Amino acid sequence: MALGGGTFLTENKILPGYYMNVVSRASASATLSDRGTATVPLELDWGVENAIFTVTNEDFETNSLKIFGYPYDSDKMKGLRDLFKGAKTLHTFNLCSVNSGAAKADCTYATAKYKGVAGNNIKIKIAANADDNTKFDVTTLYSYDGTNFNEMDVQTVATAAGLVSNDWVDFKSGATLAATAGTALTGGANGTVDGTAYQAYADKITAYSFNVMGILSTTTAVKNLFISLVNRLRDQLGIKFQLVLHQAVDTCHPDYIGVISVENDIDNTSVDTGYPVSAAVYWVTGKEAGANVNESIQNTVYNGEFKIQTDYTQAQLEQALTAGKFIFHNQNNDVCVLEDINTFVTVTDVMGEVFQDNQTIRVIDQIALDDATLFNGKYNGHVPNDASGRNSLWSDLVKIRQELNDMRAIENFKDTDVTVSQGDTKKSVRANSEIQIVNTMGKLYMTVVVV
Repeated sequence: MALGGGTFLTENKILPGYYMNVVSRASASATLSDRGTATVPLELDWGVENAIFTVTNEDFETNSLKIFGYPYDSDKMKGLRDLFKGAKTLHTFNLCSVNSGAAKADCTYATAKYKGVAGNNIKIKIAANADDNTKFDVTTLYSYDGTNFNEMDVQTVATAAGLVSNDWVDFKSGATLAATAGTALTGGANGTVDGTAYQAYADKITAYSFNVMGILSTTTAVKNLFISLVNRLRDQLGIKFQLVLHQAVDTCHPDYIGVISVENDIDNTSVDTGYPVSAAVYWVTGKEAGANVNESIQNTVYNGEFKIQTDYTQAQLEQALTAGKFIFHNQNNDVCVLEDINTFVTVTDVMGEVFQDNQTIRVIDQIALDDATLFNGKYNGHVPNDASGRNSLWSDLVKIRQELNDMRAIENFKDTDVTVSQGDTKKSVRANSEIQIVNTMGKLYMTVVVV
């Protein structure tokens, strides 16, 4: 007779034997999650179509040409270089790939991998193979500037049917190969970027996690679309992030902790031609996404590549802050962030001035995210709702806040500031937490006594 064996739930087995449970450590732990993830939809000449795709800072530095059609140091990539001054990861979307005007470049031998005008800078070169005259060397050439072409791929085949698609083109298997110094692909076009394209992005991005969203559009209707989105996702679905827009205060009046409105234009008439006046949104989005919960970007020197206009009087700067505008100013010939604020201006007894500061929002969003991750990953459906289970939850919630206290993001925290009790039903749990948020120094009032 075989001895007993297998797994156990309680110690109630009858047969003698070896009963073992092999379990993994709980995947959700009471630790702080990383920041640094941004999302910005882009008007691209090349790239993944009608889908969100993710690019890390390392990807951007090493594979920019393949991903976006331009090398890292291209002027076309200036905005993304600004974004990655602070962000670690970008979830983006090609706005130019959505509408019917978008088209792939094409020739007798191949079709561009993606829609967009960059496909017109591809050529297919075909020559007889030097070692076997029954075969051809088929070379894919690409020029990001339309002048200097570089080899991107070379294949030696007898017929077009043997060609394999590469990062730049899909070959036509039925084509007849013939020597050519370079047959250009033509007909590539960018689609019109309008509200439909932005809506397509909005519909898809909700499946992703990120800290800050940046929208470069200067159209009021598009700004309002995303103000509504951030309100709905933050307040109804608990998806915590902030939205960075350009000059939204005077046109859209968001008055909301989740919206940051960058007031400054860039000089796109003589210096940064080809970029919208809203291009400062790139840098602000990246810096806000990358800022830690114990950091503010107040008084941070702008280290990007655009010429930001800062011609404001002292009175105008004061008016901007009062109105909830995020604004750069000139400080000893450096372009600096005046205050790290959002558009919330209607202060109440329930929501005071502290909520105008973006560092405050980072802290409360961090707590909301980490509490939710902890509960859903470790407790929801797994831990009994009894005194022992609730005590375990309390302990983990305290640990999250203690980490924030140790980082000086909050202060004066005591474990008694967190309470956990049974809710109104057998399955519900009620938790309450008090925190005191620390902000960076911003004003110094000094009295000097002369004796």
